[in-house]
Amino acid sequence: MALNIETFKTRALSAVIFVLVMLAGLLWNSWSFLILFSIIHFGCWFEFQKIIAKIDADYKEISSVHKTGVMITGYALMLWMAGGQFTAFGIHLSEWGWWILLIGILAVPISDVLFSNNFNGRSFLYSIAGLVYISFSWGCMLQLQSAGFMGTGWVLPVVLIASIWINDTMAYIVGSFIGKTPFSKISPKKTWEGTLGGTILCIAVVTLAGYYLFNLTDYVSLIVISAIAAVVGTLGDLLESKLKRMAGIKDSGQIMPGHGGFLDRFDSLLMATPVVWLYVMFLN
Repeated sequence: MALNIETFKTRALSAVIFVLVMLAGLLWNSWSFLILFSIIHFGCWFEFQKIIAKIDADYKEISSVHKTGVMITGYALMLWMAGGQFTAFGIHLSEWGWWILLIGILAVPISDVLFSNNFNGRSFLYSIAGLVYISFSWGCMLQLQSAGFMGTGWVLPVVLIASIWINDTMAYIVGSFIGKTPFSKISPKKTWEGTLGGTILCIAVVTLAGYYLFNLTDYVSLIVISAIAAVVGTLGDLLESKLKRMAGIKDSGQIMPGHGGFLDRFDSLLMATPVVWLYVMFLN
């Protein structure tokens, strides 16, 4: 896979803007973190519903109450998982999330029965899959932000997101120069050389930079988190590529020139976040 300089420039410029926006949301305070991932949550959901509707025409027939309700239910799941770090009108947002979640669990199935022109269980299962794939993942991210693991709240999310970006960049560069062996039919441009090179360089860069430049002394966790980001993140990229292929589209959206939509940009993070969450909460 030859390196396309113009494509690389476009991707690099939009990536710089994207990084600045992301860092502002990640580092300013907890509320900016919540706002950032709230926007990402709904952006991912809009694209997910469009993709599923292209894959299965029956999903187009779900009611607007279902479409909106499942996104709100997913957001309520996020808020509930956030714990007690956010408070509005003297009440933790997690409590608001819990009650809205319960209402949504009841209201969405009822709306299917009452308002759908062509109700079927498959459409309901697609939405449940979206709750797990999108809403649960971002709920895990909010918990990682509040855990204080490896320092202040923003450290762990930044390490995870940086690992994803470094792996993607290194895999692209290594694959462009020496990639010859196709990695998967799902994503023909990926090569084994690029994938392995990206993984190794990701682990090395994140671990060495974290330990020596940012004084993150838990180097074992740096290795584990960067490895999860590289390996599971790659699987997340392949999953989204498979969905797009099934839907017959190139990009999930157009929020970033050269990078596509929300799901294109966060597919790896969606898959890696719950696995890192399991490691931090239960295995570390």
